[in-house]
Parts: sequence; C-alpha cells; structure tokens
Amino acid sequence: MSVQVNHALPAGVLYRRGEAGLEEVSTHSLFSGRRVVVFAVPGAFTPTCSDEHLPGFIVHADALKARGVDEIVCLAVNDPFVMRAWAQSHEGAGQISFLSDGHGDWTTALGMVRDMRKAAMGLRSKRYAMLVEDGVPRWLGLDESGLANSRAEAVLEALRG
Repeated sequence: MSVQVNHALPAGVLYRRGEAGLEEVSTHSLFSGRRVVVFAVPGAFTPTCSDEHLPGFIVHADALKARGVDEIVCLAVNDPFVMRAWAQSHEGAGQISFLSDGHGDWTTALGMVRDMRKAAMGLRSKRYAMLVEDGVPRWLGLDESGLANSRAEAVLEALRG
C-alpha cells in the first residue's frame, strides 16, 4: 500500500550523521506538531537528483519556510555518511535536513520502493515530495519519471492553493 493523503504515516526511524556520530531520528519526533516538507530522491549524487531536484529546494528553502514549513527534509535510501557528504557538496546543510533510510525500511512501509537493480542501484525510493502536518500527509507529488510533481515549485504551488 502506498502512502495516502490524509492518512497517518507509519512510524519509523531515519538516520543522520551528526557532529557526535550517528543519530536516530524517529518519524514521530520529526513530524509531531510540525509542518514538514519531505522530498525523496532515488539516490544522492545521481545526475537528476544532484543537478535538478535538490538545487530547487535549496533555492526555494526560504520561500517554503515563509509559508509555514518548519523543516525541509531530503530523504534517500543511502547511508547517513553519503547523505552528509551530499549536503556538504551542495551547501544545503542548515537549510535542509538530509536523512537516510539506509535499509529502505520506512520507504518500504510507505509503499514507495523503486526497483532500480537494472541500473545497478538496488532498491531505492521513488521520487516524490509531500507536505506532512502532524504526521499526516496533506499533499503528495509523485513522479514516475521526470520532476513535474515533486520539485520545489510544485510544493510551493500546493502551499498557495
């Protein structure tokens, strides 16, 4: 079953590489009482993700936060060390939280797994963005190909609507 708008998200644990080492981030603490934009990518350092998807959220971070977003999260089925290096390479740390779902457990629970074994990438996340309010997605933009529905501009449009 895929994530559905207006249905509570499943509980899970995500990870980040902080200054003190590996940190767990429960989805409950991430979303509870907050308005969070999550955008998921198939892989850090991949061409479309690095050249098009992520930069849009960095450019529009202030505009998203001006519309009441408490946090912007970039999520990938990559390890937390890769996610930290990706954040540093794009100077996105501080504007965006880069979280890892290294085993894809939460991505699987959301029904958002994408089989990319033919591209030598294994099981990854589908490309999507969602606006989550207090643990409940209120808007979801999913892209089977391209970026039309999950780019930062689509999230901004949803926030205007």
